[in-house]
This record gives sequence, C-alpha cells and structure tokens, in this order.
Amino acid sequence: MLAAKVIMNQGIHVEGINFYTGFCVEGHTSAIRNQNNTKKKRNNALWVAETLGIKLHIIDVVEEYKEVLLSPKHGYGQNLNPCLDCKIFMVKKSLAWSFMKENSFDFIITGEVMGQRPKSQRKATLPIIARESGAEDLLLRPLSAKHLPESLPEQRGWIDRSALYAFHGRNRKPQIKLAKSLGLADWSQPAGGCCFLTNKGYSSKLSDLWTSRQSREYDLDDIILLKVGRHVRPDHNFKLIIARDEGESNYLKGYKSDYDFLTTTSHNGPNALIDGIASRQQKLLAAQIIARYSQGRSANEVTVELTSKETGISEALTVKPFEDQGALETWHV
Repeated sequence: MLAAKVIMNQGIHVEGINFYTGFCVEGHTSAIRNQNNTKKKRNNALWVAETLGIKLHIIDVVEEYKEVLLSPKHGYGQNLNPCLDCKIFMVKKSLAWSFMKENSFDFIITGEVMGQRPKSQRKATLPIIARESGAEDLLLRPLSAKHLPESLPEQRGWIDRSALYAFHGRNRKPQIKLAKSLGLADWSQPAGGCCFLTNKGYSSKLSDLWTSRQSREYDLDDIILLKVGRHVRPDHNFKLIIARDEGESNYLKGYKSDYDFLTTTSHNGPNALIDGIASRQQKLLAAQIIARYSQGRSANEVTVELTSKETGISEALTVKPFEDQGALETWHV
C-alpha cells in the first residue's frame, strides 16, 4: 500500500498484481471460521486496491508455485517458507506477464524493506531477487530505495529519488508514521504477512501430509483443509480433521462425498472428516474422538453418524467418548 501510494504521488500510473498461491490466510480462513466478532472480514489485496483506487489483477499460480515450494533453490526459512525463491518467482512472473508488455508498463515496484524479513529482505538477498528474476534495475523498492543503487526509473528521471525512503529493519513505526502522513487511516497487519508457510503449525501439518502419503504432491483442497480444524492422527494411515466451530463444521459438510464424514447426533458437536483409509476399528476410534469433542464428552454413550464416502450410506455408531487425554495430545499434528 505504501509503495504504491508513494509512486502514485509522483504522478505515475500504478496497477496491482496479486498472486494466488493458495497459502494465504486471507483467501479462506477468515471466511470459513465463525468467530462471532465484529471485525470486518476482508481480502487485503482487494481492500488495498479499493482504498488506493487502482486496478488489481489476481493471477492464479497454484500449479506453477508447486515447483517453488517443493524445490527451492535457496532453501526454506524457519518453517516450509521458500521466501527468497518466492520473491524471485513473483517478480519474474510480473516481468514476463503479457499484460505488462501489452500495456506498456515500464517497471515493477514492491513494498520490500531492507532488513524487515530474515530470509528474503536482507541487504545481501535483495540484489539476488533483482538478478535471478531478470528484472535487474527495472525493480524499484520505494521504501528502501536510498539504501540501494539507483534503479532505471530513477536514472532516467521518471522517479524523483529524493521523494523515496530509506526504511531499514523490523521496526514498523516509520511506515505507520508515513501512512498517517499520506492520509491512510487503516492498513493490514504490519507484521507476520499472510503466508501460512511461515506458520509452524501449518508447516507441521503439511509435512505430516507428505509423510503419510509418501509423496510431496498436493492439490488446492489439501492446502485449504490444512487451514481448517484440529488435525489428529491416531495412526499413520489416517487422520481426523475436526471442526473447531460452527463455521468450520458447515464448511466440512462440503467434503462429505470426498471423505468419510462424522457428526454427532445425540449431542451438539463438531463435524469431522477421516483423511486416509481407516479400518472398521479405526473408524470406531474416530467416532469416540469426535464424541469427546461434543457436549456429550461426559456421557457414557454418544451417537455418532458415519457417512461412507464410497457408498454415501450413513450408519449410527454408539460409542463412549475417548478418555485418554495424553494419547490425544500425542496424536495432535
């Protein structure tokens, strides 16, 4: 938002590009969960474009991004986040995007700040992004430009370098001060980003998925379901995805034809999916676990409805809620 606004204030026409990888928090999670709060849910890319009054182009790169995630040349960050390769990919994709050439756009800007991210925004890695993406001096970082060599737009006088900034480090106070001076009253979370791959819990779930399947393949549904619910793996061949609230329970109903589906009928409780191939005994265990998360957790018997993904037929299972809390904690992914 700041980078775009700074350049727009110099009379330059700016349009936004948002790459959809499937791993962003804002794409699904806030819309799925029912948190009963008053905070307005929004997609920040769309909201920023609306606030600035610019066009936004959303590009689906889910399939292309697999190579970035599975084989990052520069490795991962603290979790499964290939941040440096991700930046290179997105700048390269922007540069090669036919819209840029067809509409005579002249250069690319990003909101990167030197020293703000430990993997991709260090002094040593910013030049790598420019070089390996092929952008070279067509890539301008308005917020840290004065710490970097002059870009082509600056050299040619398209941009006034004196009106750019020298932000550095992880402190966001200077950016917040700039935002207020530019008349911006609201902005997205100033730290953390939206990528789930930087999240330890999500990365653990993704790693567990790959291990259980003995394959690093994934599809969009896999990405989304890793964001939803509690994930409990009692054995290597199956796990449970258990809704945490009404919103997630409603969402999981949409997968009844793809997974064995569990819901409590004698007591209020969460819906759940069985991911994997479970034996009859394991399905009964799954029903016990679901019963534990229902309002019948203290009852002697809870009725759980199990719907088969193969036949679509439902059956009622009467079980005693699972009691071994220690085992459950061990099974949580």
